[in-house]
Amino acid sequence: MQTFKFTKMHGAGNDYIYVNCFEEKVENINETAKLVSDRHFGIGSDGLVLICPSDKADFRMDMYNSDGTQAEMCGNATRCVGKYVHDKGLTDKTLITLETLAGIKILKLNLNENGEVDTVEVNMGSPELVPKNIPIDSELDRFIQEPVVVDGKEYKVTGVSMGNPHAVTYVDDVDSLEIEKLGPKFENHELFPRRINTEFAQIVDRKTIKMRVWERGAGETLACGTGACATMVAANLSDLVDDCADLVLIGGTLNIRWDKEENNIYMTGPAKFVFDGEITI
Repeated sequence: MQTFKFTKMHGAGNDYIYVNCFEEKVENINETAKLVSDRHFGIGSDGLVLICPSDKADFRMDMYNSDGTQAEMCGNATRCVGKYVHDKGLTDKTLITLETLAGIKILKLNLNENGEVDTVEVNMGSPELVPKNIPIDSELDRFIQEPVVVDGKEYKVTGVSMGNPHAVTYVDDVDSLEIEKLGPKFENHELFPRRINTEFAQIVDRKTIKMRVWERGAGETLACGTGACATMVAANLSDLVDDCADLVLIGGTLNIRWDKEENNIYMTGPAKFVFDGEITI
């Protein structure tokens, strides 16, 4: 048995359970992540995020998917960590550094009239395009609009890592997509040795993309920050969108900008508090 306090937050509907590990201790983390994420028998979330001390940055984020597996990064979660540490009084900075398994991220906190964090801009770093580093089982220098057969149908797929692996493909209508059938087949395709997050993108115009996301270890989520970044990069590489675009997900809209001089991706989006609680499991 263990008892700990938590906060539920979401970024564009991508919801996680956040635990302040400056004060709380979580044991048997992988199994605990599965239990708290269960939407019928637990709290209900896309995963568990631990906010921890860091000797490299202002804070460290350890995150786990709803199936208990550890994940490298989540853009929506980074924004919520920024809101948590500011609004809960762990820092008074509005520019903070956050250690993740995908490297240190820089967060710019945008405050509302009440002095609380409303939106967060995250420097998500540089996109990785070399297939073996994503990883994708390919000898190509880049994996852009390459044909991949999934469930007997050929898709044009672009591979991008934003600290975690993504495969981006294009569809005519994301709303009618049977993602619960197609998503697992992409996730577990033999091309992807560490499984893959898959983004199904519908190009609206040069500044707008509608998309749905199938996250490895979590299934369909309402939003994915790294997935939105990967989708914008993939579409830009194929000259389908400009260097800055709105990514419209089920849970909300994220603005993604690619500063090509720096080769950094900037993501801006909301971070919302849902409720505080305490759980014994």
